[in-house]
Amino acid sequence: MKTIFRSLAALLLLVLLTGCDAFHTLTRSKLKTAQGCAYELIVVCSQPEWTGELGDTLRAVLTAPVPYLNQPEPYFDVLRVTERGFSGMIADHRNVLKVLVDPSLKETSVAVQYDVTAEPQIIMTLQGPSDTALTAYVSDHRNELLQVLEKAERDRSLSFNQSFHQENVEKAIRKTFNVEMTVPKGYVLADDKPDFLWARFEYPTASQGFFLYSYPYTGPQQLTAEALLAARNKFAARIPGPREGSYMTTSDVISPDFRMFRLEGRLWCELRGFWDVHGDFMGGPFVSYTTVDTVTGRVFTFDGYVYAPDLNKPRKRNYMRGVEHLLYGIQFPKVAETPEAGSTQK
Repeated sequence: MKTIFRSLAALLLLVLLTGCDAFHTLTRSKLKTAQGCAYELIVVCSQPEWTGELGDTLRAVLTAPVPYLNQPEPYFDVLRVTERGFSGMIADHRNVLKVLVDPSLKETSVAVQYDVTAEPQIIMTLQGPSDTALTAYVSDHRNELLQVLEKAERDRSLSFNQSFHQENVEKAIRKTFNVEMTVPKGYVLADDKPDFLWARFEYPTASQGFFLYSYPYTGPQQLTAEALLAARNKFAARIPGPREGSYMTTSDVISPDFRMFRLEGRLWCELRGFWDVHGDFMGGPFVSYTTVDTVTGRVFTFDGYVYAPDLNKPRKRNYMRGVEHLLYGIQFPKVAETPEAGSTQK
């Protein structure tokens, strides 16, 4: 069992730096397999706390709608139990948030434990002297709380991808772009050109896919939202729709969101929005990540999309998280710093 006690800001930094270590013990541990579905969260909390302001704040944070999905879906599917009900299979859940009110405490803090009764498992404990103190803490640190819980899900996904990966697609990516990328089993190569590669994963009622493309880097003006959108539409048009002459494009109903961030020292540009099919009635969410490969002097983009029209099937959120996590399996040769264009931390 691995336990971390820190202030939330320090805790988040420590969790981000430790990578997937807490989830690499699957083959050598005798712990039970964690229960529950992806992005399902057990909250252990008393009835008065859950029905009061603290519970309202927890629900507002944990079940806030995920942005840029076609219909409202929460960050987490929350199930609440009391301390008495937290036993058996419930105690072996993959994601647990425990709330502890103790008047003897002087301040509010958070603790994170990994693989307590099962694995891969995260148990986060929020403790404070009063409901009011805990409510303020949750409200002030909502983003950090979500990031720690999201990273636990992401690490599970990355660990699975590394154990069960699609070698022929990875080989094609390496040959075409000189980039290492972990691609999970199930993806098939749909197209492969010198500057473009498309792979997709078809489910009975949904589809995940990604395409990679590159073009010569000429300057930071190529990393603006407008330039990246134009490049996306140019390459997305190579993905055919179901009808003759139809093809993927970016929806102009809602403008994509744009931001810059750094991941392991590399500058990335993110576009997040919706895609349509020109000449047909299809669409869904997408996210694209663009950087500059200084080895080849080219702009490189990973673009992931989802098509999941059946609202009664698994969450579109889960499909989108799956393609987002693929970014963390991309590795470039170790080179000098990428060109600057302004950034924020991720």
